[in-house]
Amino acid sequence: MAAAESYPGELKYHREHDWARIEGDEATLGITWYAQDSLGELVHYEPPAEGTRIEKDRSYGEVESVKAVSDLIAPLSGEVLEVNEKVTAAPETVNADPYGDGWLIRIRLTDPAEGEALLDADAYRAVVTES
Repeated sequence: MAAAESYPGELKYHREHDWARIEGDEATLGITWYAQDSLGELVHYEPPAEGTRIEKDRSYGEVESVKAVSDLIAPLSGEVLEVNEKVTAAPETVNADPYGDGWLIRIRLTDPAEGEALLDADAYRAVVTES
C-alpha cells in the first residue's frame, strides 16, 4: 500500500525529488513521496556499492517501476557507508514508507556545506506544485 503524501519538516529536499536526513557528517538519502507516486510501484533497485563516492547532482543508482527506469540523483556528495538491503530485496518498501524503512543509502558527507543549498519542506512542496 502506498504511503500518504507527506514531506517531513526535518528533512532537506533536492529538486530532483530526493531527500536527505543530515546527521552531523553523515546523511541518509531516499526518494520523496512525489517521486515514488509518479513512478508507481517499484520493482527493482540498483544501488551503488558500499565505499563508492557519489557526487551531488549526479546519478548514483536506478529505480525501476512498472512505468519506467529512473536515475537516482544525489542531493549531496559523499562516500556510501550503507545500502538499504531491505529495499534491494523488496523495492516496494519505498512506496509504503519512503521516509522510513524505504531509505536508500547512508553516506559520509564530503562537503557538509552542500546541505545548505537543499530545499526545506515548504520550498520543495512549491516545486512539486509547479510540476
